[in-house]
This record gives sequence, C-alpha cells and structure tokens, in this order.
Amino acid sequence: MIVVEHLVFAYAGAREPAVDGLSFEIRPSEIFGLLGPSGAGKSTTQKVLIGLLRGYRGTVSVFDRNLAEWRGEYYERIGVSFELPNHFLKLTAIENLRYFRSLYGGATRSPRDLLDAVGLGDDGGMLVAQYSKGMKQRLGVARALLPDPDLIFLDEPTIGLDPVNARRIKDLIKREQEAGKTIFLTTHDMTAADELCDRVAFIVDGHISLIDEPRALKLRYGKHVVRVESDVDGRMEQSEFPLERLGHNEEFLALLRRDNVQTLHTQEATLADVFIQVTGRGLS
Repeated sequence: MIVVEHLVFAYAGAREPAVDGLSFEIRPSEIFGLLGPSGAGKSTTQKVLIGLLRGYRGTVSVFDRNLAEWRGEYYERIGVSFELPNHFLKLTAIENLRYFRSLYGGATRSPRDLLDAVGLGDDGGMLVAQYSKGMKQRLGVARALLPDPDLIFLDEPTIGLDPVNARRIKDLIKREQEAGKTIFLTTHDMTAADELCDRVAFIVDGHISLIDEPRALKLRYGKHVVRVESDVDGRMEQSEFPLERLGHNEEFLALLRRDNVQTLHTQEATLADVFIQVTGRGLS
C-alpha cells in the first residue's frame, strides 16, 4: 500500500532534517503505527505522505504509484485526521461534513451516519465553536472517513478524549480495518498503539530505530519471570520465578500450596518500556 525508501525532509532554515533516511512499507489492510515523542518527525512524515510537503528526497510510492505523480484524484482515495482539528467554527458539525462532502467527485458516506459512529449524533446541529477539544477531534475523524477511503491517516486520534470516547474511536478504527482499510497511525500514546497496531515503528529525532509487532517486542524485551504476591502472616511478600519449566519449580509449587496468593503476573514489558529501552528516550 505504501513504500517509503530513504525519505529525507528538511524545513527551510532548519539545521537538521525533520526526517532523515526513513524506510518502511505498509501492507494492505494493516494498521501501522509510527510512534515517538513530540518533535520526533511523525507529523512531518504524515504530511509528506498526504502530499502537503514537497521537496523531499527519497522515494515514496502509494497505491503502486510514485507519490509525485498523483494529482487531485489521490484525495478521493485517502482520508486524513489531523492532530489539531481545523473546522469551520461558525458552521454546525453536520454543515461542516456536508460542505466537505461536496468537494468529492465520487460517492461518499453519510454525514449523519459518521456523526453517529463517532458519538456526535445528538450534537450534529451544534456550532463547532461550541464543541470541546475532544468533540472537535472526533469530528475530524468523521471527516476523514467521508470519501470511504482505502487509506486513512490518523494523527493522534485519541488525544484529549475521555476513556469512553477513546474506546469508541479505537473500536471504529478496528471496524475500518475489518472492512479492508489500511490505516497509518501517528501517536505517542503507546497504550492506543499497543491495542490497535499490527506493527509499529519507533521514531526519534527523525530516525526509525525499530519496526516490529507490539506483541513480539513486549516478549523480546520483557522479563521472562512470573511475580507472585502472597500474604504471609499478615505481611505482603513478593517472589519471582523463571517462566522456563515453571510447572516443575518445586519452590514455586510449594509457595502456591503454602501461602495465601494475592496476585500472580508475568513481567511482560509495556510498549512504553520497550520504546525507552530501544531508543533511550521518553515519550514527553
């Protein structure tokens, strides 16, 4: 779906490129996450891929065609949700979607249905100026889906959302994938990326350091032990045992028989833990 080879882009006057030598590919019907802290190069990469930034070096191919060869028809096939919503504030939500719907030459999805899908069905008649940040964010996701795109770019789609609406948007993203859509997700929210992405790429200072499946990364970088918390004569004690041949570990089995076990967990790394181990950087 997307092939990027040795992508370099520098903003005018900048001392260093915003992205420097990126190479990756995204498969059809995949949710691919580009993960990193603010300023890492995520949004710059997205802007190159959607055609907002020209003058890059390297090769970018989308839908088996060089990105530089695409013209207006490209935007009939992609949908974009930006981190900072940009709506017409003096129009209602439904008026915003109807206006943007009119810009497409082909068939589009129903604005009413999209508002329902992002949880704004009862608020479609409100002026967008009255919307909260989270409501504007969800309206941006709805607008991205208007052309029923084959390829969807989502920049921080759950930022600023409460847990209920974040779940709603995550579920919507998974339904789009199940319908055959390919999704390019840029975020520093490692929990959302872990839930949604088939593969992730870690980016820091414009460089990609690693690409793999979240589960594989957590298994590779986690501790292969199980931690047991047990109540021993009113005291909470912790013990760790290697996962290898755990069922034959006599000390572990004796603890299970002897003590009042409160919790038992494998020490799997989180995606945030892996990111810090691999890049040496935090996510702020």
